[in-house]
Amino acid sequence: MGFNREERLLVAELVRKALLGFIPVREALLNFPADTTDKSIQAAFHALVHFEADEDLRKRDLDYREEQDEYLEMISQILESGEDLPDNIIKNYEKYYKEANIPHAQNAAGTIKGFLRYLNIE
Repeated sequence: MGFNREERLLVAELVRKALLGFIPVREALLNFPADTTDKSIQAAFHALVHFEADEDLRKRDLDYREEQDEYLEMISQILESGEDLPDNIIKNYEKYYKEANIPHAQNAAGTIKGFLRYLNIE
């Protein structure tokens, strides 16, 4: 699986900052590398989306919160080391999503891709 080391380092940093509350999760998600095909980065994107969506559950269930925090930290560490995330993590998200809803590049091609995604015909 080909990857860009700098993109993985960036995503590792974004995940860690969001986990620690240094930046809002939305800001982290918007700063993911545009149009990436790296399955590990896409899985990290999904993990952060779930992190934000689970806010209420995290408040009620401290064990769940701790487990999810450890999971995101593990993702961050693996990406920081330049390794691929384990296949079971990637496949778990691929069961539900064809690809991550990562923002497209801010150019004409990105605009077209975004429009096609909106129409659900990518």
